[in-house]
Amino acid sequence: MDLPPVVAANRLGSLRLLTTVACLIDPAMSSIFLPYLQNIEPGAHFTLNLPLVTSSSGKRYYAKVGSPGEKDQYAGEAESLRAIYEAAPGLAPRLLASGIIGDDTRSGAGNPFFLSEYMDIGGLTVQTAELLGERLAKELHAFKSPDGFGFAVPTYCGATRQDNGWFSTWEECFSMMIKNLLQKLPSERKYVELLNKGEEVRKRVVPWLLRPLVIDPVLLHGDLWSGNTGTDRKTGQPVIFDPSSYYGHGEADLAIARIFGGIPESFFAAYHKQMPKTEPVQQYGLRGDLYELYHYLNHTVLFGGGYSGSALQKMNKLLRACP
Repeated sequence: MDLPPVVAANRLGSLRLLTTVACLIDPAMSSIFLPYLQNIEPGAHFTLNLPLVTSSSGKRYYAKVGSPGEKDQYAGEAESLRAIYEAAPGLAPRLLASGIIGDDTRSGAGNPFFLSEYMDIGGLTVQTAELLGERLAKELHAFKSPDGFGFAVPTYCGATRQDNGWFSTWEECFSMMIKNLLQKLPSERKYVELLNKGEEVRKRVVPWLLRPLVIDPVLLHGDLWSGNTGTDRKTGQPVIFDPSSYYGHGEADLAIARIFGGIPESFFAAYHKQMPKTEPVQQYGLRGDLYELYHYLNHTVLFGGGYSGSALQKMNKLLRACP
């Protein structure tokens, strides 16, 4: 199915609700989504009860509209889903439309909107976790960027903005990701040790562990914990969603999956059956600690000091191991 053609934002605001469409929402919302829906299913009737849209054919869609301050979040999610669809069709909900309604470039006003496939998602099973590991290794982490490490637009890991941009090396990219998190921590006394050791990790550990790697920049989900994975109840296939993608080292995608659990071991076994651990293999565990540190730091930024102890433990372990 081809993506519906983009309708200019200044036209969307003036579109009228068509009489063939049943609508259970503000007409302003209808004017945003109906042109796209009717391009997808000409002649169908739609019931909008956001975020769910139901077609008279029985198909369902996911639609949402954000505030002007959420433009970057919506753009980051949209570009992540576009990239994932290109790399691994069906692994994530397909993006059908996104943009800004009522955009005013001078004032920065305008609301972001987003339309995608709807998937009825259940929990990840041992079997679908194995399939997910295979698809991640063979498709997503085989999809390479011609532009380097990073991503074209900012993305959000939870509520944390990842500025991204492009970098020629993974070492430089990941070091900047850690730096951005350290800069988001408040300069309070309780974080002084964390901030100082975080800078030491950037200067000593990141070059030691990442500079020797011979890797290509491959597409990552970016926030692959169990809450962002599942099983499509209709097809029985694994699904990932809520991405904060960038191009990096595939092993980095496994980090948060380990931290919080919930993803069966069959996922990791199947992944490494298809994607061998990067050389030097003897540093695989330490690289995992470094990648996990990123998420412990992010959770410290998001939720406060409860995660700072875990982040500090990872830093101490890495600094002790570093020559």
